Amino acid sequence: MILDQHLTLEQFIAVVRGGEAVTLADAARTRIGRARAVIERIVEGDTPVYGVNTGFGKFANVQVPRADLEQLQHNLIMSHAIGVGEPLPAEVVRGMLLLRAQSLALGHSGVRVEVVELLLTLLNAGAHPVVPAQGSVGASGDLAPLAHLALALIGMGEVEHGGRVQPAADVLAALGAAPLQLQAKEGLALINGTQLMGSLLALALHDARTLLGTANLAAAMTVEAMYGSHRPFQPDVVGLRPHPGAVAVATELRQFLRDSEIAPSHAVGDGKVQDAYSLRAAPQVHGASADALTHAARVLDTEFASVTDNPLIFPDTGDVVSGGNFHGQPLAVTIDALKVAVAELGSISERRCEQLLNPSLSGLPGFLTPQGGLNSGFMIAQYTAAALVSENKVLAHPASVDTIPTSANQEDHVSMGAHGARQLRAVLENVQNVLGIELMCAAQALDFQQLRAGRGVQAAWEYLRRHIPNMTQDRYYRPDLIRIVEMVKSGELLRVAQDA
Repeated sequence: MILDQHLTLEQFIAVVRGGEAVTLADAARTRIGRARAVIERIVEGDTPVYGVNTGFGKFANVQVPRADLEQLQHNLIMSHAIGVGEPLPAEVVRGMLLLRAQSLALGHSGVRVEVVELLLTLLNAGAHPVVPAQGSVGASGDLAPLAHLALALIGMGEVEHGGRVQPAADVLAALGAAPLQLQAKEGLALINGTQLMGSLLALALHDARTLLGTANLAAAMTVEAMYGSHRPFQPDVVGLRPHPGAVAVATELRQFLRDSEIAPSHAVGDGKVQDAYSLRAAPQVHGASADALTHAARVLDTEFASVTDNPLIFPDTGDVVSGGNFHGQPLAVTIDALKVAVAELGSISERRCEQLLNPSLSGLPGFLTPQGGLNSGFMIAQYTAAALVSENKVLAHPASVDTIPTSANQEDHVSMGAHGARQLRAVLENVQNVLGIELMCAAQALDFQQLRAGRGVQAAWEYLRRHIPNMTQDRYYRPDLIRIVEMVKSGELLRVAQDA
């Protein structure tokens, strides 16, 4: 991939998870060079410019002598790299490397080309700085996490490479790269930004899209297993309240349910007036989550094309402007909305599990076991789902409504976007497990069915049964659930159903 002005989510995933190599476009090199020339002119003069020849935060009014400007940037990285907690996953760090390089390549940050090239060298080599997960308040960007990322560029800290955590200086030497001697503005440009939030959001959004489709499939399977009506999903019904997400979900449900033999068998005279909300309102509930994903994609697309550090360099005029582009609030609010949207997919899924397992609701054997009493069936599977959706109620509380002053009240409003982004990742993992439980239960319920389900449902059920055996008596279910959740995360089960 050639890094220039625009980066898509698909390209991001190809690099971060697929290992696609990244090179810097010639046009980006030119932009970077023009902005750097502005900084070099400032260094030659005596005018104080924030972050170039002054201190930082509360020390913005302290001018630093020209002879100390390189030490100023070096000190900035060392002093700010004081995060705590478990190291971020490698894919998150890879996303940070790519997004930091992308923002700097837009040519309004004032770094040298060598800085961006070293970021890409680490990325392409699979060398991932060890970045503690905690320490960002999401205001001047993700300062502490990005400082740990930048620490590796100056040969300090640790880097995971080749399956081992090693001193950064050793990894740079192995890659044939020398540590950077940071020059004016470069340290600040490396750590002012939203790249931790952005990386976590991008990964979560990609996975949430797969999760949404899988939730639609799980709902369709439960509808068939429960002899549910297809009528609420028809275009004339959903069209009377045509929110885009609801229309899209209803369309996918109809595709999964197409050519069902089960629906005509109970269309007349089954005595059921209407289904539970968790079945017939799936387009409206899932659709609201779909609309939140669409909004998040718009925000992320804008963020991918944004300069998020401070101050900003305008090469055409020579202006250097202190602004607020580093503030995480646009991402933080979006992340909180996405937490709620993803959590709701789990909440309604757990209710469909109850529909399947409760014999007074389903008409099926209690907890889907043929020999209840001796066997407990999937009784505790629903407990686990309930525990996960209850945990999500805590995690989904908006982090962005909180703020706490920092830097002696210079930075008096913060976004807490990094908190929300880490919570979003946890919510997503919980819902992947909840949907795995519903799929396990729905497949078992369909085993009692003699007729063929809709095309997508039938294909998914047959695929599950090729990998997970039917439950005739109690067994150790966790390996089964782990395998199903792998199918959920990878999207393989969803692809099988969609292909059908």
